[in-house]
Amino acid sequence: MIKAILIFNNHGKPRLIRFYQYFAEDMQQQIIRETFHLVSKRDDNVCNFLEGGSLIGGSDYKLIYRHYATLYFVFCVDSSESELGILDLIQVFVETLDKCFENVCELDLIFHMDKVHYILQEVVMGGMVLETNMNEIVAQVEVQNRMEKSEVSDVKQGL
Repeated sequence: MIKAILIFNNHGKPRLIRFYQYFAEDMQQQIIRETFHLVSKRDDNVCNFLEGGSLIGGSDYKLIYRHYATLYFVFCVDSSESELGILDLIQVFVETLDKCFENVCELDLIFHMDKVHYILQEVVMGGMVLETNMNEIVAQVEVQNRMEKSEVSDVKQGL
């Protein structure tokens, strides 16, 4: 099961945080700092899997991450998840963001946080993987965009 999804930049600034297990807010901040420290000090040519930090469960949990340009995408999972499956899931998530934002960058995550969360909810909900087909995810995002546009036009016509 996925316990947390963290996206942060090269300087450790969180850009998306989603915990699927309860942690107090101060503990979440410590987990984010520790995770960034563990992941950022590793070379780009080493394995993308490592044991979870002492705060998030130690050896029972794994941190699986990818580093794209200025962003780290980190999934904290328990031992029942496949490392390669999660790496593939990260790839699907990033490619979906790339399709939806046309060459996604860090600013898209900042200024379109609602859309990023919606895309993430199409992929993972409650710590369980829902969808891995990128075309299906993009289709659902497009349906959501059409609904939002029709609501906006309905509001404008009502005024």
